[in-house]
Amino acid sequence: MIEHDFLSLNNAGCAGMAEIPVVDIHIFRNTVINAVTEGSRILSLFVCPVDRQMRLFAVLGHGGKSRIYIVSSIIGDAYPSLTPACPQAERFEREIAEQWSIRPEGHPWLKPIRFHHFYGGPADVWKHLPADWIPPGVIDGIKVESDEMHEVAVGPVHAGIIEPGHFRFQCHGEHIYHMEICLGYQHRGIEQALVGGPDQRTIGFMETLAGDTSIGHATAGCQMIEALSADNVSARAYALRGIALELERIANHTGDLGALAGDIGYLPVAAGCGRLRGDFLNLTAEICGNRFGRGLVRPGGVAFDLSHKAVTQIVVRLEKTFKQVQSTVSLLWENPSVLARFEETGKITKKLCLDLGLVGPVARAGGVERDSRFEFPTGVYRMAHIPVATCHTGDVMGRAYVRWLEIQRSTAFIRQQLQNLPIAPIRTKTGQLSPNGIAVSVVEGWRGEICHVALTDGQGRFLHYKVVDPSFHNWMGLQMAMRDEQISDFPICNKSFNLSYCGHDL
Repeated sequence: MIEHDFLSLNNAGCAGMAEIPVVDIHIFRNTVINAVTEGSRILSLFVCPVDRQMRLFAVLGHGGKSRIYIVSSIIGDAYPSLTPACPQAERFEREIAEQWSIRPEGHPWLKPIRFHHFYGGPADVWKHLPADWIPPGVIDGIKVESDEMHEVAVGPVHAGIIEPGHFRFQCHGEHIYHMEICLGYQHRGIEQALVGGPDQRTIGFMETLAGDTSIGHATAGCQMIEALSADNVSARAYALRGIALELERIANHTGDLGALAGDIGYLPVAAGCGRLRGDFLNLTAEICGNRFGRGLVRPGGVAFDLSHKAVTQIVVRLEKTFKQVQSTVSLLWENPSVLARFEETGKITKKLCLDLGLVGPVARAGGVERDSRFEFPTGVYRMAHIPVATCHTGDVMGRAYVRWLEIQRSTAFIRQQLQNLPIAPIRTKTGQLSPNGIAVSVVEGWRGEICHVALTDGQGRFLHYKVVDPSFHNWMGLQMAMRDEQISDFPICNKSFNLSYCGHDL
């Protein structure tokens, strides 16, 4: 179905490439901008060579209509940038410029998004880009000129097992005027490795796109394959996927609340939540033998089932662990010192969340009711709804409290699903992918919206595979949240977002 120059799909839907409208680039730009103005948001924006022509694809989602829209345009070595009128496109267009040397004319800040000419990056990264269209100051970054200003550099190597990323603060005393985030150190080329699949390696790549989101990305990838092969998944398999996805959410949210407590030196909650996160991970291991859920979600369903005895044991352990989390986390809200550090720190407005296209708990803490389980339901979420947890403050406190609300609601959901598991096979055999097709799969991971887009060639193999992790949307949100803050607030602001480096550096 085509609506206003778009191909319209359901989530996890499939269509032929020939059905995607190909419009003039100016029509493309106006169509995307108008759609965003009317309530859609950019899920993915990328370039793929098709029939020896560079083709720009926009994938948008309208949560109120539960529809996904796709439009495309043939472009040359430049096109008019969407970013000045649609800030959601900013990061996508920087990626396009970096990957394909295609210039978004009028882009306000065409800084490399992953490969860096500065701060320890390789010196010849942008050698392939024409020197006459790299704006002044892009390579050196933003600098606030004053004799009283100073810079503070953090990373890319951090203490412990934290992934590498570089942060540079422009400060006046303790006051932050600007923070630059430099990523790319984890770049593994997974999107390119997925081309030519699916094969035996495909699901392994998907499970490790972001290691703490194995269930989320594996579910998105399997929905993609199932859409392109027109395969049906049983209600029992959908329920088991949903249980695993919510366990992943609970475990990470619990860990984040403990880490936030640790960053302000409140050790009772830091130690308690750190231990309880492990207990939730062990529940996932009870299902499939792996604490991160690897090996569970597979095309056509799931690879492991639950016996009646296992269900009973998991319910008992879930209730016990949840009660311990409840008593531990309540210490946060009862401590005035904790609230004083959380409230009004790292604040972002609802308008900024909407303008930048932020997702997940970050957006919901800013008052945006944005949740793919509600807006674009697939699988078990078409039959069982989890209330969307929101807050209006947009600060560290809001982001922490939304996590706590989601822990409660996800626990109730898991309890309900375990008590009412459908009787059905857990997996069906998948067939050949549709040739010359396109599919879009959206899943609400614990960080937020995950979007996978796949294009297939004439043999039904992946011609192009595009992944958008929620961190891709939210890094700019962290950058804006740090403006006019104290540099001592960076640890809790950063942890309240808790974004993925490797999920961004695909």
